[in-house]
Amino acid sequence: MADRDLSCQLKGFSLTTAEILYYMPDHPSIIQSFIWQDYDVAPKFPKLIKFLDFWKENLDGPLHKVLVAHRKLIKPTEFQFVDQKFILN
Repeated sequence: MADRDLSCQLKGFSLTTAEILYYMPDHPSIIQSFIWQDYDVAPKFPKLIKFLDFWKENLDGPLHKVLVAHRKLIKPTEFQFVDQKFILN
């Protein structure tokens, strides 16, 4: 799992969290919250869009609002290869 996460980050993916607020199908005046999290590419978020399309087509709870937060955990300037070894006694 860690290898997959690191390779995604090196390819430009960032950890994306979305809070999806939707109306409950049985009680349309009540709003429920659902948290979705995956690695996705900002700013277009293709995985999130695909998930929301699936939600609209297959689930009964209509969407009210989607709040998105993302953070690049590894930036190109932070990841450097080192050619030296240091030995500590």
